[in-house]
Amino acid sequence: MKKGRRRILLFLLVKLPLALIALSLFLVLVFKWMPVLYTPLMAKRSIEYRGDKDFRTRHRWVAIEKISPDLVRAVIASEDNNFGSHDGFEFGEMRKMLREHRKTGKKIRGCSTISQQTAKNVFTFASGKAPMVWVRKAVEAYYTFLIEKVWGKERIMEVYLNVIEYGKGVYGIGAASEKYFGKKPSQLTRTECCRLAAVLPDPLHRNPADPGPYVIRRTTQVSSLIDKIAYPEWVGAKE
Repeated sequence: MKKGRRRILLFLLVKLPLALIALSLFLVLVFKWMPVLYTPLMAKRSIEYRGDKDFRTRHRWVAIEKISPDLVRAVIASEDNNFGSHDGFEFGEMRKMLREHRKTGKKIRGCSTISQQTAKNVFTFASGKAPMVWVRKAVEAYYTFLIEKVWGKERIMEVYLNVIEYGKGVYGIGAASEKYFGKKPSQLTRTECCRLAAVLPDPLHRNPADPGPYVIRRTTQVSSLIDKIAYPEWVGAKE
């Protein structure tokens, strides 16, 4: 009995964690070079819409060299102003958010960086219910650290733009630019890029091709902010 317990403890406390770490490192290394063609979120949505006969998954990988640099600037302006300078986490924003919560009781808002959103989309199931949400957040933070160290910013942005949800069954800029504007990602105008950034983070209820008042207003804000932010050198290098 004692030997059996020791084996179980050895498996749970040593072998299983080591195996999971090895698997995570393997996946991060593979996706540094290989396109991410399917994500946990895609699987989750397929299950949610399994009774919908009109539902289908649209996704087409596009290399970052073939994506308009205005889209990169727009998502940075809209989602993560300090993307080029932080290490994956905005600790200053987190502290500010917690201070606001303690002082005013204001609801804790999300302040995920693009790196965190990429880690969540590629490596986790986006559970929003406690206690699993905290487990997911811990896993997300672990993968955020890994991709920041292994992938680098340009690869993180490339994966982000290729896996982000852009509507019901629409994932990545390849599918989104074709569905909403009938063109390639490299052909998107600055306004179209700002609209695509404006629908985040609620793409299931916002449409960049048929913008409502919020998207129109947010598009203007993002466009005016683009020229006020510093970007990594590789953003400007794209044509």
